[in-house]
Amino acid sequence: AGIGKCVALELARRNARTILACRSRERGQAAVEEIRAATGNPAVLLRLLDTGSLASVRAFARAVLREEKRLDVLVNNAGVSGLPFAVTPEGLERTFATNYLGPFLLTNLLLG
Repeated sequence: AGIGKCVALELARRNARTILACRSRERGQAAVEEIRAATGNPAVLLRLLDTGSLASVRAFARAVLREEKRLDVLVNNAGVSGLPFAVTPEGLERTFATNYLGPFLLTNLLLG
């Protein structure tokens, strides 16, 4: 939803192979189908990613590096705010992990 969906829509309109990295399979798949229908671009894909989980970030990066020949653009757009204090299973404060540590790790893992 929001900015991320708009960016994905515009990339797909430009005929880019576009990977939506989403926490929710249901919401992500709905966005993929909407973007495919709006653009006629079948190369819009869903991959699951929770940037609040470093294990999820590592798994996502491994899959992208294994499955994709190249990566031209990375848009780090995930974020949360206003949530009550919580700690991830990895012992990190949830908002900090989701908004900063996860995207930082993802970027560095995809740099190769």
